[in-house]
Amino acid sequence: MNKILLLKGLKLMSYFLVLCFTGPFVVHQAFQNKSHTLYYPILVLGLILLGLAFYFGFKGIRTLVNALLGERKKKES
Repeated sequence: MNKILLLKGLKLMSYFLVLCFTGPFVVHQAFQNKSHTLYYPILVLGLILLGLAFYFGFKGIRTLVNALLGERKKKES
């Protein structure tokens, strides 16, 4: 078990957890205020936050698996 990689994975998962709540909240607030002038910028910001949540989630899980199970060995052909 690689402790440094494990801490990096936990850090990425904490980013994922924060973005998992802020992204949908920002998108919901944008949809609640459709007549506001900042509707589109807030909606785009919320969608970017949702995309980052997916990225950090997949990257964090991959890092945690590599930390716990070790790196995948490549086949030599």
